[in-house]
Amino acid sequence: MVRVKICGITKLADALQAVEAGADALGFIFVPRTPRYVDPGEAAAIIRALPPFVLPVGVFWDHAPDEVRAIAEMCGFGALQFHGEEPPEYVAQFRQRVIIKTVKVKDEMSLHGLSEYRASAFLLDSPARWSEGEPRPPFSWELAQRLAREHRVILSGGLQPETVAEAIRLVNPYAVDVNSGVETVPGRKDPEKVRQFIRRAKEFE
Repeated sequence: MVRVKICGITKLADALQAVEAGADALGFIFVPRTPRYVDPGEAAAIIRALPPFVLPVGVFWDHAPDEVRAIAEMCGFGALQFHGEEPPEYVAQFRQRVIIKTVKVKDEMSLHGLSEYRASAFLLDSPARWSEGEPRPPFSWELAQRLAREHRVILSGGLQPETVAEAIRLVNPYAVDVNSGVETVPGRKDPEKVRQFIRRAKEFE
């Protein structure tokens, strides 16, 4: 069964609703001046309130390594997601942790050189920097399908409750990740969309 990560968590109520709906992981974004930024102290409080066996993931974008370590220590993340242009040598500093490296999939060249990263999984996202609430166009699922044969892939970028089952059928990813596709406004989740997304992802075989 495919795993599901709900990203862009900013409120405890959204986190608990996602967990109740069956989310396996929750993402907390620490990129200032973006729509889903969460203060590290607030993220730590949310994470402390989570039940066991839910994976909290810290999402960073070209942060200074010491800042990553400080926030990770404060929040107690189960995994770190590097969403920027971090090179392999940067990611290697955190090899004692579970690492997710984001790949912005523009074309075939976007997938070159991934073997240099010592990552537990690759999250495939659309090239857009972030969404302000508008739907994000998905990238080529054919490219994702090829990468999923060689690596553990987390499929993201434009997924919605209406499209997630078809995406899983075509790509066969390890997990799927959704953010703006289940929101009412940037940073706030729609409980019904979250339930639909998780149900359709986990029901697919």
